[in-house]
Amino acid sequence: MGKKEKGKKQAASNKERRRDGRGQEQRVQPGLWDRFQARTDLALEERERFPGDGGEAAGVVLKEKERSGGFRLTEVTILDEEGARQMGKPAGVYLTLEAPLFFGREEKRLKAAAGETAALLGRLFSRHGIGKTRAPRLFVVGLGNPEATPDALGPMVLERLTMTRHLFFPGNGGNGEEPQGPMLSGIAPGVMARTGMETAEIIRGIVRETQPDAVLAVDALAARSAGRLGNTIQLSDTGIHPGSGVGNHRSSLTEETLGVPVFALGAPTVVGAASIVNDTIDAMVAVLKENTSLRDYGEAVEAMEPEKQYQLIREILEPRLGPMYVTPHDIDFRVELLSRVISEGIQKAVFALPGCDEKKKRGIK
Repeated sequence: MGKKEKGKKQAASNKERRRDGRGQEQRVQPGLWDRFQARTDLALEERERFPGDGGEAAGVVLKEKERSGGFRLTEVTILDEEGARQMGKPAGVYLTLEAPLFFGREEKRLKAAAGETAALLGRLFSRHGIGKTRAPRLFVVGLGNPEATPDALGPMVLERLTMTRHLFFPGNGGNGEEPQGPMLSGIAPGVMARTGMETAEIIRGIVRETQPDAVLAVDALAARSAGRLGNTIQLSDTGIHPGSGVGNHRSSLTEETLGVPVFALGAPTVVGAASIVNDTIDAMVAVLKENTSLRDYGEAVEAMEPEKQYQLIREILEPRLGPMYVTPHDIDFRVELLSRVISEGIQKAVFALPGCDEKKKRGIK
């Protein structure tokens, strides 16, 4: 076998398939992804690194379902320490709702997305017994910087929620007795550059004072695939690690650090430039191979070892761009719609729990 044929065979053996947010399959080179260390907050994208179409991984269970209305649900359950090690994420349940094109202006479609989000959040509540024996006391944290649109999802969700905790105190219509309806409170703690405090420090103090049954943390996420920006929502019961998707590690908000279950909700709004370059190279190779006069160039790039491709990308990108993250041109519109879907989903899930008839007495919508 000639050197060129060996190169082709090696390149083919290093290829696997993955699907982007539009349901299209893309080629991935596992070695390249590992060395890229392409950052992502999405569990299903971590799962896609394994051989085959998602592959098999010890301690990790994958379930995929097509939902009515064009929604796709991916459930990744990390069972143990081995699964957590392979995935690079804590053990727990990660539910990812993909809804290509749900960012149309159709009110019906947005309501359907909110309903799906509520149903998934209700599953996580049930798994941890939230609202099982009494009306829940929930504290919502809107993480992010409200002045930076791609990072403003958390604060925007918080603005849309109807808070109820204050209504149960004497002087605000309450009688001081055990609340018969959900107690919902929240805060947008801002960023450390403005407050001088870690978000975790602020939240720990509030949780200690208000003693909620659980914390809901809402944050903008980073994706590996540009096709998932703005049309994907992830929910998990493992807490949240602010900034981890873009390499800006902050103190975690988890049950271990706060003393109560922490449910995380988020949507990807940025993608790393290196990930886009990798996808572009794959697309470029396909185009070159279709052109008779350029086919040799395409095959030459495809035959390159993943390490060499990675080195080439680094040499081109790093001196010029550094660690850059990219967001869509219409991110303001997408974040606005995402905040509607997530806030309505939280509201529906909370008031579907026991004791919710109280909302009618108090005029809460």
